Amino acid sequence: MIFCVSAFDVPAAPGAYALWLRLEAPFEVTAGKRKGILLAGDYLYCGSARGPGGLRARLARHMRPQKRAHWHIDQLTAVASVLGAFVHEDGDECALNAALGDLPIPVAGFGSSDCRRCAAHLRLWPRGAPLPSRWENARKAAESRLP
Repeated sequence: MIFCVSAFDVPAAPGAYALWLRLEAPFEVTAGKRKGILLAGDYLYCGSARGPGGLRARLARHMRPQKRAHWHIDQLTAVASVLGAFVHEDGDECALNAALGDLPIPVAGFGSSDCRRCAAHLRLWPRGAPLPSRWENARKAAESRLP
């Protein structure tokens, strides 16, 4: 696993990611027929990239604020700050989501309309809540590379 702040630091290979987003103010989202209010704070959205351009292309799209809305997450990336992504080449989005199982699900069904295993692929990351050690190690390694 690696942590990146730019899509250009990610391989153009298939895999899974957890996008780290920060909302500065409450925001209403829709997931199918469900609506919910996301409070200001940090969130992790688990997704996968299997198509052309792989992880690099998918994260570049998510990190670009101006785009046509297609997925649930597009609602958030249009208004939230994208702080980076935890990336697992050849990984599985449901496995990443399961690793975050101690974090709350703010809106049932968000990002998981095509998934039969997960209640949602969006997790609230409360301030001070620990991430799995492998994730923290990846984030610290990325921070150590910054100038």
